[in-house]
Amino acid sequence: MRRRRSLVAAAVALSLLGAGCSSATDEPDADAPVAPALTTESSSPPVPPAEPSPPEASDAAPQEGEAAPEVSVLGLAEQRHRGDRLRLGAIREDNASYTSYDVTYRSRSSTQDGPESYTISGVLNVPKGRGPFPAVVLAHGYIDPAVYVRGQGMTRERGYLASRGYVALHVDYRNHAESDDDPDYQLRMRLGYSADVINAVKALRGSTDVPVADERVALFGRSMGGGVVLKALAAEPGLVQAAAPWASVSSLEAQNFDQFQRSDPADDDRTAALARRWGLPEDSPAFWRRNSSRPYFDRITEPVLMVHGRLDDTCPPAWARATHQALVDAGVDSALEWYDDGHAFGPAFNAAMDRTIAFFRAQGV
Repeated sequence: MRRRRSLVAAAVALSLLGAGCSSATDEPDADAPVAPALTTESSSPPVPPAEPSPPEASDAAPQEGEAAPEVSVLGLAEQRHRGDRLRLGAIREDNASYTSYDVTYRSRSSTQDGPESYTISGVLNVPKGRGPFPAVVLAHGYIDPAVYVRGQGMTRERGYLASRGYVALHVDYRNHAESDDDPDYQLRMRLGYSADVINAVKALRGSTDVPVADERVALFGRSMGGGVVLKALAAEPGLVQAAAPWASVSSLEAQNFDQFQRSDPADDDRTAALARRWGLPEDSPAFWRRNSSRPYFDRITEPVLMVHGRLDDTCPPAWARATHQALVDAGVDSALEWYDDGHAFGPAFNAAMDRTIAFFRAQGV
């Protein structure tokens, strides 16, 4: 892992606003049967340079004694996050490689308005054996919370990891499945999703029921979850040892809004509420940049492996190129792996998973 850079002061809530990397109410069929993997590459054909991200005065770190705006990536970083009370529930599956449990944990954060506490549901796969085991916390893509069910969206990834010796914790996020509801999560740019992922790592490490190797933990997010992971890394440097965003949304929130929300009639009420409270990207560009991960990539200390399909028509490949280049420019140890596949990863799933696990192991996870 490369050396830690000095941290910028301050911060608050972040979270991915765009309707995740999905054009419908559900993720693409991420749990469909997997076909044989296709050839993969480590680089893509020459492309135009990534769009510039000029700094804005409002992106600067707050002055000494000045709090960061609460609804911002730096605001999320300014909070104190505490995850605990990981509880094992019903057994979902018990096979030769691992046992899968319904779980809950407590996600607590200190905000400018006082402490917050949410019970978050999820699914946990624990390998057979004594451990301690390396662990991966999974951040799923966008699925309409009204239809989402516990553990949905990354079932394949969870099982693949556990069958290869990893504890795999799938986070449902607040307002999903059996998790507690945050009535303001939309107006707060879904900042709580990243807080819940940060606290999932801490709850795993603090558990006496799950044998986790504390210094061998990684984050793994797909689609919207890729954006959730990038913001978690920027908000809490040093939280984990590595991270892998798959088919990620843009690291600029204005692009996610334009792609997923602006013209979607199903989002009209949310768009109107955001416009009234904060202004749309063209009205309040500084606010939307403050809630993007890209301006704060210089805070990230963990190696990052980005995985993207050349045929992704939900989260454009250009987004992956721009995010990867911005990570490199900020000094992050970042790699971008390309596959001949679409957003949900079907034919190349096994190859991409093997590459991801090899990356985790190379970082000691």
